[in-house]
Amino acid sequence: MSKLDPDTLPSLADMQAVMDSADCLISQSEVERALDRMADALNRDLGDRLPVFYCVMNGGLITTGHLLTRLGFPLEVDYLHATRYRGGTRGGELFWRVSPEVPMAGRHVVIVDDILDEGSTLAAILDYCRQAGAESISTAVLVDKQHDRKAVAGLKADYCGLEVADRYVFGFGMDYKGYWRNAPGIFAPSDM
Repeated sequence: MSKLDPDTLPSLADMQAVMDSADCLISQSEVERALDRMADALNRDLGDRLPVFYCVMNGGLITTGHLLTRLGFPLEVDYLHATRYRGGTRGGELFWRVSPEVPMAGRHVVIVDDILDEGSTLAAILDYCRQAGAESISTAVLVDKQHDRKAVAGLKADYCGLEVADRYVFGFGMDYKGYWRNAPGIFAPSDM
């Protein structure tokens, strides 16, 4: 459900215009190759550990789904929902909607998300995992946005598929005002 005020919901024409004028930064086939590379590394590094993968909702949903089908070892899956965007295009205060159900204590934990932008959400999730007693914590993101505004100096994902320029991006899990998570590739609005 969208968090936008119903009186200010965009029209179908508005949302289609965003996509029609957007710049395609990364094609669907490039995304697929990046997911293959990430999966190869995860298979190599975690195939003998019975890890638990936590999908960061909602953005990590598509990346997690596509990534897990490429992994050839037993694993558990859970999700958590922490966000800073809440339907907008700028991040704000961290908001926890759902905590994970599968215990992390003594486990090899993999946090999967769509994008590492400033990283405030990811840093808070990593703190949560440490406090929950995870034996090891790895991060996997489809996209790392290139800029010098990371919340924690040197914050990097352990497994990263792609890098993008410092633009607002949507598609393959990332949204534009709550829409276009389903776009097949990575796009940037032409006016941002």
